[in-house]
Amino acid sequence: MADPIKVELVAADRVVWSGEAATVIARTTEGDVGVLANHAPMLAVLVQGAVEVHTVEGESWSAVVDGGFLSVASNRVSILSEHAQMSHEIDLEKARRDLERAKQTGADTPESEEEIRFAETQIRVGERAR
Repeated sequence: MADPIKVELVAADRVVWSGEAATVIARTTEGDVGVLANHAPMLAVLVQGAVEVHTVEGESWSAVVDGGFLSVASNRVSILSEHAQMSHEIDLEKARRDLERAKQTGADTPESEEEIRFAETQIRVGERAR
């Protein structure tokens, strides 16, 4: 087995997850990026979406981020986002209410469009985890 990757998912208010992984997949402004052991150093801008991690124990989990940064260097991956939420932490009913509220206010502003996309992402990731 290849060397594990040390991963840290950090939100503004807490460390969401920290551990070892075999693979990390995240969506960046350049498209989806997959990180394996011994990946070349890189810095990327994340877009709102899901981050997937496959641990060295064979488990998988997902989290929702609202954008941020991905840093890869020396078998370390740092994911920094203003807001990040593990899939099992997502309150699907609240996400559905947030989506309806955002749609009712209309998608006339970039903020409304962003709220709609974030709620849709929460629902998608939360439902996959169930």
